[in-house]
Amino acid sequence: MLWRYERLNLNVVSMSFTEPAGTASAESCPACGSRDESAHQRPAGWRWTGTGSCHGRGAHGHRGDDAGLQVALLGMPNTGKSTLFNRLTGGHAQIANWPGLTVELLRGPMPDDGHGTTYELVDLPGIHDLSGSSEDEAVVQRFMANTPPDLVLVVLNASQINSQLRLLLQMRQLGLPVLAALNMSDEARRFGIAIDHQGLSQALGLPLLPVSAKQNQGIDALIDQLHQWGEAPMCAAGPLQGLPEVASPALDGWQQDLVARFVAMPAGLLNQRTRLVDRVLLHPLLGVGIFLAIVLAVFQLLYAVTTPIQDLLATALDWIEASWLEPGLRMLGCPEQLRHFLVDGLWLGVSTVATFLPLIFVFYVLIGIIEDSGYLPRAAFLMDGFMHWLGLDGRAFVLQVMGFGCNVPSIMGTRVIRDRGMRLLAMLCIPFALCQARLTVFIFMAAVFFPRPWWAPGLVLFGFYMLSFAAAVITGLVFKRAYPSDGAFVLELPPYRAPSLITILRRGWTSMLNFMVTTRVFIILGAGAIWLLTNLPPGATEATGTSLAAGIGRFFQPLLGPIGMNPELTVSLFFGFIAKEILLGAMAVIYGTTASGLGGAIQTAITPLQSLSFMTFVLLYTPCLGTVAAQIQESRSRNFALLSLGWSLSLAWVMAFVVYQGGGLILSLS
Repeated sequence: MLWRYERLNLNVVSMSFTEPAGTASAESCPACGSRDESAHQRPAGWRWTGTGSCHGRGAHGHRGDDAGLQVALLGMPNTGKSTLFNRLTGGHAQIANWPGLTVELLRGPMPDDGHGTTYELVDLPGIHDLSGSSEDEAVVQRFMANTPPDLVLVVLNASQINSQLRLLLQMRQLGLPVLAALNMSDEARRFGIAIDHQGLSQALGLPLLPVSAKQNQGIDALIDQLHQWGEAPMCAAGPLQGLPEVASPALDGWQQDLVARFVAMPAGLLNQRTRLVDRVLLHPLLGVGIFLAIVLAVFQLLYAVTTPIQDLLATALDWIEASWLEPGLRMLGCPEQLRHFLVDGLWLGVSTVATFLPLIFVFYVLIGIIEDSGYLPRAAFLMDGFMHWLGLDGRAFVLQVMGFGCNVPSIMGTRVIRDRGMRLLAMLCIPFALCQARLTVFIFMAAVFFPRPWWAPGLVLFGFYMLSFAAAVITGLVFKRAYPSDGAFVLELPPYRAPSLITILRRGWTSMLNFMVTTRVFIILGAGAIWLLTNLPPGATEATGTSLAAGIGRFFQPLLGPIGMNPELTVSLFFGFIAKEILLGAMAVIYGTTASGLGGAIQTAITPLQSLSFMTFVLLYTPCLGTVAAQIQESRSRNFALLSLGWSLSLAWVMAFVVYQGGGLILSLS
């Protein structure tokens, strides 16, 4: 059922503890001084532990029934935490910076208790150890120390309970109220694991409920338990005075004792079907071929499904422009120049980008299926040996795959890598990942210049995926001596699971909406700026070559001409640095055409070889501003971000030069 893969070295982080984890002591509550647990009327199973208290957030004090309560959701990766979060919040969540932590956390409302008390669920990063040194673990530590929640809901994978109890025991030592959800209990039963939930709950001194977030089992009982706790009066307390240390040997012994007393593990625990499938998917040669075939199938499916939808959406937006927008502006007496700016500038840029929303939705759905099925960790395991040769490990490969969605969260995900040298090297490689913003450009260009045979567009996309990986390989080889590392790598391979369709569709929808929200300012400002560049000074046009945009294109022509860039493509590249999402919108404004007519306009302006060079440069040159900002934030070094920018620009120019000049040479000889 569970495979554990380790590649260790001599520098293994050790943990030290000061207080053994035993039974709870009847110490007084630091907030009110009381030793009488019954005086606080907490639900059965609650008691003070160690140096803790019965407090919630200090701001609440002896709260009234109308006060809002904050519940922190904590767990290891692959515990179904995200699915449980969606169940408890109904999918109504938002991402926002957390005060005092300068990080973004997902939070959403939970059902209230019918007495006016509201509950907010905060999804903390998945961690393996509360006393670890990775960035995600540091975020959790600062969160618990500086803004302790009213309640911590710890999510455990029931099928891996023998290795996951440790995090719950560590959290218990903090003295914060803790409730445990034993997720995937249905899966544990299927594997023959028997857990005495009530006995384990009593031994831990906290409520522990079996649930299955995927099957929606036990969720109501979990919410009822949360409400029971929320209805009990609490006393006030301030932030924790640092996180207490807990002795590693004591925790290990306590965990082993609990597993021996309350968990019955079958003799043949490993899922036979998982083992049989892994013999194929983890084969050093066949497994790599299957992985590449899966990636190729994803790109083919993306093109086949989204292209017809994009065409329909572009036609609908053109109809709205012709039937409603332009007549409406004329009816309102809008000045001609302003109407030209609104229609041929803002609307054209925004509508062109909007046609790619279905692509983003389908892309995240496909990635969600691969991730939730349990295949993604196996891809990391499969590629770990190769990544180690580059000075990285399997985690860096997973982050590179995550970069398909967006480079920004992938760079932020390097926090799980504890070794700084490896983190920096990973942050140099990740921006070369073919993110969904670049993918929109490639799908469009491939459909325009390489539409036949039917498999050609998908093959072009797959080729650029391989080129992105090749760029990461070159980067690793060049810089691995500059950023050496010897960090340990531990990877758990979960059993294969059928993905939750509702969760995946909701994730795709949320990702699409987040794309709209996070890029709307860039898109609007970028489209407006491009229109101004192509129409200023007054009376200037692209046709006459007198506009500011034409001047910029001519200025950089000696540098970009050898790689096949004409002035129009050059200007669009500048705006692609702001956000790759607005690149096609910029091209539509520059060429003065509609979203549905952009393909024909570009096809007459450049050759297929120029399009390949353009796509190569777009793939490899400077990432968007958001990625650069993430690099500065995570590396804490502007010089590192400048190095990344300079390296990506240089590599992009060299590779585009090889494509354009080499392709031209081949065509001349054929």
